[in-house]
Amino acid sequence: ELVQHHVSGHMKVAPEHTDATTLELMKKPGVDDFNVFARQFKAASAAAGKPKQYLVPYFITGHPGSTVEAMIDLALYLKRNGYRPRQVQDFIPAPFDIATALYYTGIDPFTGEEVYVAKGLRDRKLQRALMQFFKPENYFMVREALLKAGRQDLIGSGCDCLIPAHPPRQAIEARRRQ
Repeated sequence: ELVQHHVSGHMKVAPEHTDATTLELMKKPGVDDFNVFARQFKAASAAAGKPKQYLVPYFITGHPGSTVEAMIDLALYLKRNGYRPRQVQDFIPAPFDIATALYYTGIDPFTGEEVYVAKGLRDRKLQRALMQFFKPENYFMVREALLKAGRQDLIGSGCDCLIPAHPPRQAIEARRRQ
């Protein structure tokens, strides 16, 4: 019903993250639920004679609980599944939201446990760059994040590598402009 009559090419959905800890803090189901939905959407689209329909997943950076390591895993998920988000949503604390309490206190109000919060501008920029690792202008930020996390294995020419070993010309030009 959905793909037949209510989707005209693409459908926006909000899995928001892939990290189990972050999703739990968001009170959202695990990424496996999204994966099942994506497979069902693709199969239903093909069965409806609309094989070119696609999903546009919405992910967020800087949400409380989201570490650089979690964002690296999200970048790998995006790469492995062929997603290249054009727009990136940074977490912004909103009034009367549990995530805002997490952001300002660094404590989960339900468990009393400490929660990592990326409050520094640099950490937030690293997370944002990881979401768009494929953009040449993000090369140096992604490299910094990977080195900071000890993930040099993701720099190079391997199939799982997020960035090449040497910066592309556009990355160097973008750095010069900055």
